[in-house]
Amino acid sequence: MRVLGIDPGLTRCGLGVVEGSIGRPLTLVDVSVVRTSSDLAVPERLVTIEKGIDARLDEYQPDAVAIERVFARSDVSTIMGTAQAAGIAMVCAARRGIPVALHTPSEVKAAVSGNGRADKAQVGAMVARILRLDAPPKPADAADALALAITHIWRGGAQARLDAAVARARPAASPLRSRLPGGVR
Repeated sequence: MRVLGIDPGLTRCGLGVVEGSIGRPLTLVDVSVVRTSSDLAVPERLVTIEKGIDARLDEYQPDAVAIERVFARSDVSTIMGTAQAAGIAMVCAARRGIPVALHTPSEVKAAVSGNGRADKAQVGAMVARILRLDAPPKPADAADALALAITHIWRGGAQARLDAAVARARPAASPLRSRLPGGVR
């Protein structure tokens, strides 16, 4: 599985591509950060982010896109920029029919470090260890994007197998239930 992890941000949007599967070593394919200047209007900044994401999607053709789920912070302007960048990422993936998953920061921290409250340095160090890198990727947005991709491979792959097993085990809908409005039993 190849996953593009996206740490959305209006000033710095981390993009990391990781390949692998559960139980096997993961491989770094690419990592970068799309930067925009606060001197530009927000629509121009979003176009820059869109072009950066589109380029990675075209070049690396991931099987899935994992994006950090926006969560409440005290600074509303930070939340808005993050949400706008995340929305652009979702649109870019949806245009291509690529599945999108949202992962919370604490979920990502727990997946890569075992601690949902790990700091940026701990996450970066674990990303370097998991991907067998000499040093943590810089800036932290790059490491966070890779952590998102790692989390999705480990958790998303497991979730996909669970969903498939549940679907196989689920009995076919009875003809009566399928004719009732709203699937009423």
